Order: sequence, then structure tokens, then C-alpha cells
Amino acid sequence: MPHKMTLTGSATGPLREYDRYVAFDMREKGSPSAPKGLKKSTFISYTVFVAKKAFNKTGLTKKSIMHEKILVQGEPTLDIPIDECPGEIGIICFQITVLPNKNDKEANDSKDKKEAKQEVSATKQEEKQEPVAKEAKTVQPEVNETPVQEKKAAQSKKQQPIQPKGTKDVVSFEDIIVPEAFLKTRPNPVKTEEVIEFVKRTGHLDKPLTIEKGSKVLKDGYRRYIVAKTMKMDNVPVVYDYQK
Repeated sequence: MPHKMTLTGSATGPLREYDRYVAFDMREKGSPSAPKGLKKSTFISYTVFVAKKAFNKTGLTKKSIMHEKILVQGEPTLDIPIDECPGEIGIICFQITVLPNKNDKEANDSKDKKEAKQEVSATKQEEKQEPVAKEAKTVQPEVNETPVQEKKAAQSKKQQPIQPKGTKDVVSFEDIIVPEAFLKTRPNPVKTEEVIEFVKRTGHLDKPLTIEKGSKVLKDGYRRYIVAKTMKMDNVPVVYDYQK
């Protein structure tokens, strides 16, 4: 059964490229406590052989392999020519992994701690702001009273009938007294029909009637009086005779 080996460290020499594989040298310190009577091991040199396809997946380059810390798993071999294997032991690599840099790991840990503190701080601020939001909701109905009042006023204003230009007052149609001289006349039916159509379109007379202030006797506007009667208007716009 082949003997499996694991190496960690950086390349100690340049990357060498061949047809289907690459090779580089590594070294590791031997056992720190040799048996009594034997010399302590110093460093053992290795030559690692990796398939190009597996090596390219690591993202390593000729320059970075000298600085990155890597982990190599493989088995020793004696079938490599000595001119291609300057190390004391040749290793056929089955798996190669780039290990995280210690400084990068510390930076990531520091970043994670900082983000965690920011999340805690944000949560506390939200908890403090919640009571304020509740108070705002309590006050909200009072603020909404003004728009409701404005809406009612607008509706009341809208319901008031529009009167023709120059109107000074609005009186009940039944209160107007028509002199006999008007009753003997017959207004032009074409013009009368035009005023009727105007009332149908606008909802009011085209001009106010003219009456006396106290007696409410009709002084002018008999055609519009006829139209108001035809359209069954309860109130009519007027101006007073002394203002004419």
C-alpha cells in the first residue's frame, strides 16, 4: 500500500514546467527529537510533481507560489529522473491547496467583529426609536382633523348653486311680483329657448332679474322669469332697481 505524505509550506525554488505537469521544490523540518544516539534531523527537501490541470485550478503563478503557503498531499516516488528531481524525496501530488494567509485571516476576523458590533448598535437604535413612533401614531388623528374639515368645507361650497355674473341677491321665485304690462307681452320664443338651453348646461340663468328692493316688483328680465318658471326654479338671482 502506498505511503501517503502531507507537506505544508512555500516553494523554495522556481516553478518548472513540463509537458503535462509542473514541478517545484519544498522543504520541511525533520523530527525535533531523534532517538538517543542519532543525530537530529535538520531539513528534508522535496520535489513536488503536480498535473497542470490540478495546478491551474489553484490560481497559483510562478511568482505567487514562492510566497503563498500551500498544502500538498501525495505519495513518494522513485520513478522520476534525478535531473528532474533535485530534492531528496520526490512527491507525486494528488491534491494541492492554497492555505489562508495569517494576516488575511486576522483582517477577516476583525472585519466580522466590526460588522457584528454595527448590527448590535443598529438594533439598539431601532429599539430606542420605537416609542417615538408610537407617540407619533397617537398624535396622528389630531393632525388629520384639518383635512377632514377642509373636505367638508369644500363639499359645502360645491353644493352652493352658481349664480350669473352681477348677481346681488337670491330671492324666492314665488315672491316676485310681475306687472300686468309684462303679462300682456310674449317674449321671443327663439331667444327664450336659448336661455332654457343655457340653464340646462350650466344650472343657472345667464343674467339676474331686476326687481324693486322692497316690493320685489319685476322691473326687467321677463324672459328669464318665464324661463325660471318653465324650469321650475325655486330661487332666482336678482339685482335691485336702484342699483341699475
